[in-house]
Amino acid sequence: MRSQSEPASAEPGAIARPPLVRELLLVAGLFLVYKFGRQLATGHTAEALHNAHRIWDLERTLHLPSEVDVQSALLHGDTLVHLANTYYATVHFPATLAFLVWLYLKRPAHYVWARRVLAAVTAAALVLPFTFPLAPPRMLAASGLIDTARIYGPSVYGPPARDHLSNQFAAMPSLHFGWALMVAIGLIVATRSRWRWLWLLHPAITLLVIIGTANHYWLDAIAATAMLGAALALIHPPHRTATTAGRGTRHLVAEEPALVGAGR
Repeated sequence: MRSQSEPASAEPGAIARPPLVRELLLVAGLFLVYKFGRQLATGHTAEALHNAHRIWDLERTLHLPSEVDVQSALLHGDTLVHLANTYYATVHFPATLAFLVWLYLKRPAHYVWARRVLAAVTAAALVLPFTFPLAPPRMLAASGLIDTARIYGPSVYGPPARDHLSNQFAAMPSLHFGWALMVAIGLIVATRSRWRWLWLLHPAITLLVIIGTANHYWLDAIAATAMLGAALALIHPPHRTATTAGRGTRHLVAEEPALVGAGR
């Protein structure tokens, strides 16, 4: 019987923290694949703009809210639109990295699960730029939207022809939104605080930011959500088995997350 002062990892069946060096390499690889993998599908400007018109028309057919309305709300003040641009430019990577670091230190089994899900979604998302290059709405004159980052700053993109660090014709899916949604879901699953549902504010704000700054369409976020849903259906979160110790105290034991159909 384990005393309450012993670490959770001493519990039979608990998951040991993965080796740090290996995880640093894996997470660094995930970010590099995301950052540089899209460059392999650069170009296709005419096709990307043609697909942008198709997406814009499809959204109107589906009666989705207009991206113009969201951007108009941001443009009521320079401060608000500048904050939105800053959120887009600075929160995406640090928030995801902080999420993974916290899970690694505090919830090792949940960390393994979350890392697998993020890797699966990122890998799947890199396929679409090859098969469906898509220009963001800020490049679509018919949308009536402006490039808020270029006008108000800060901007993370240069002119598409000279931008060698990103593929601006890879708007679908929005990994900004997909990763933000996974951060929220991961923290909700891994914690028990009554306030944990407030983590959903992160993907909600991210959604308004990517739409209002004209970097993504609604359908980009919907596609990312579908990919994340598929990954979550295939990659199980760690199960928590309640055991009784001492005076009725319940301890939670995390088991290794597994793919559907895989042995545990």
